[in-house]
Amino acid sequence: MTFRLLSVHAHPDDESSKGAATLARYATEGVDVLVATCTGGERGDVLNPALDTPEIRADLPAIRRREMAVAAEILGVRQQFLGHTDSGLPAEGESPPEGSFAALPLEEAAAPLVALIREFRPHVVITYDETGGYPHPDHIRTHEVTIEAFTAAADPTRYPGTGDPWRPQKLYYQATLSRAWFEAIHKATLTAGLASAMGPVLDELPPEDKLPITTQIRCETHFATRDRALLAHTTQVDPAHPFFSHSRDIEREAWPFEDYHRAHPAPGPDLETDLFAGLTP
Repeated sequence: MTFRLLSVHAHPDDESSKGAATLARYATEGVDVLVATCTGGERGDVLNPALDTPEIRADLPAIRRREMAVAAEILGVRQQFLGHTDSGLPAEGESPPEGSFAALPLEEAAAPLVALIREFRPHVVITYDETGGYPHPDHIRTHEVTIEAFTAAADPTRYPGTGDPWRPQKLYYQATLSRAWFEAIHKATLTAGLASAMGPVLDELPPEDKLPITTQIRCETHFATRDRALLAHTTQVDPAHPFFSHSRDIEREAWPFEDYHRAHPAPGPDLETDLFAGLTP
């Protein structure tokens, strides 16, 4: 039997900016990897200045789906939209738009993911922690929905009509792009005698990471695949972004991992190096 891995994200492009090299690694090792994308990213900004045109904005929902299909093919994974509507990023004090993902009652928002878990039957699920990674309402709601579905999918009395119960065995939170990662790349770049674009980013980050790293997955041979998948989201990614400025050789040497926090079961004292450690298919 094959291991199955489900990675739950808020918008198209999130799967390529958070944990993409991990997904590519496991896919090449024969794991059945599925990305669940909660919304279509309809209210997202066009972050690539070269593509910020009225024509692109008018067709953005369809374009984002096409970009997602290309990125999934590059990563070697399957992908499924859960059908929710992007909430956008409301101004401070404003509520998410009516009917959007973040505005739905929790059970209504979680039902498609419960059905997907019961159909796909993953052994391991990955999502965001309770902060969402950053305070976008769809990212926070993705965490809430995944926690709800992770538990409820195993209960035959809940969400009737969405398939037979299934209990995933492990749940992880993304811990990529941590301060520790930025510091490691920054220091290694300076040590190599090169200019680093990480300084201004570090100035804006909290002084320490709040989410402990319990699991590190070596995936440096898949960083190029990660980058290609991210750049496939052409409307969402500016090729001139500082993320693409550091040497990948330096990154592979300084931090050849992607990082996670094991939320269930509670982590042990030792650092994990495999999301499927301790499991049998």
